[in-house]
Amino acid sequence: MSEYNFSKEINMPFNEALDVVTQALKDEGFGVLTEIDVKETMKKKLNVDFPNYKILGACNPPFAYKALTAEIEIGTFLPCNVVVYERDSKIMLAVMKPSAAMGMVKNPALQEIALQVENKLKHLFDSVN
Repeated sequence: MSEYNFSKEINMPFNEALDVVTQALKDEGFGVLTEIDVKETMKKKLNVDFPNYKILGACNPPFAYKALTAEIEIGTFLPCNVVVYERDSKIMLAVMKPSAAMGMVKNPALQEIALQVENKLKHLFDSVN
């Protein structure tokens, strides 16, 4: 783990991990707005082989609305990114810490929203094994 994310190894195949994480997001009130296949993009754009790596752009509409109402340009930080990737034949999960990202913005109302979203993302993170 770092100052900006939670990360851990999860014990399941890559595609199963994507399904489990997507369902866990739904269980916490998030939808996946974007899915970026980094492996495919690296092959297509640079003709390099890259391990499995997907970035899920997750959004919880009520919290997104609150955040945008508190700080209109906060959309530059949305959606929340959740990453499932392969490293050394292990499947990894990394989840952003909204409090770290939103900490750059000096708006107390936004910080409270970020902590609420972070609690939901931490619950998701803890639920996936």
